Amino acid sequence: MNPKVAKCLLVSKVLVADGIMTDDERGFLDAVMAGEGLDPDERRRVIELDGWDEAEQLFRTLPVEQRRALIDQLVDAAAADGRLSTQELATIRELSTQLGITT
Repeated sequence: MNPKVAKCLLVSKVLVADGIMTDDERGFLDAVMAGEGLDPDERRRVIELDGWDEAEQLFRTLPVEQRRALIDQLVDAAAADGRLSTQELATIRELSTQLGITT
């Protein structure tokens, strides 16, 4: 798995944390996948949530600046629909801890 797919998988993990992915959140995920240049197979993996655990493991090995930037992007993703659910925030906190980023 490459870092671009890993990032999109973690964004999708936050977006589905509350059990609902709104149109705004789908649009946010699509924009992230397009921005990362994911091919159709990589997009399918993200949409099917294939590889969450691998994604977390990969990001643990990246420099702290990249991990912090990811957490910032996860917060943006959670706010894409205009509200932050408690489940989305809990997922971001959990990922922050797993990636060694404290707030």
